[in-house]
Amino acid sequence: MTMMKRWLLILAAALSLSGCGYNQFQSLDEASKSAWSEVLNQYQRRSDLVPNIVATVKGEASFEQDTLTKVIEARAKATSIQVSPETLNNPETFNKFQQAQGELSSALSRLMVTVERYPELKANQAFRDLRVTLEGTENRITVARNRYIQTVQEYNVLARSFPTNITAKIFSYEPKPNFSVQNEAQISTPPTVDFSAPKK
Repeated sequence: MTMMKRWLLILAAALSLSGCGYNQFQSLDEASKSAWSEVLNQYQRRSDLVPNIVATVKGEASFEQDTLTKVIEARAKATSIQVSPETLNNPETFNKFQQAQGELSSALSRLMVTVERYPELKANQAFRDLRVTLEGTENRITVARNRYIQTVQEYNVLARSFPTNITAKIFSYEPKPNFSVQNEAQISTPPTVDFSAPKK
């Protein structure tokens, strides 16, 4: 009889754990880590491209050094931040990493805009190939970030919903930080459009 009670208690405990979202937390936590790894993979791919882009652009003797310096500095800052699985649960570290990657994105964008003023550089096949690879990488980063955002959203909904929020409190499953827009105030301001012809 006591053996039967033990088995019933074990069965009840197992059922209560599965019904309280414990297994879902494990599954979504692993999914978010996997999605985050893909984001890091794509950021690394972009970071690896930067030295080749800089080397190619340096071949244009008259190219603005300031623009190149900003790209090099932004890459150095982005790669200096150590990222670990704990980063996902630390909003401050996550935000620093996100800002550094945003600065690298901005520096690369400015570089590409500046290149438009250099016809010889635009015509350089090696640079064109690097530019296409960079554009593809930026697209991959967007896809990877979207997957990460989705998995974190599912995890956070589970952590905040009843009754699984009780499990979250018991096992200290805090909501995870997600990507946010760094320049929210700037992008919420409507752009000024001027169709008048430029003055000569």
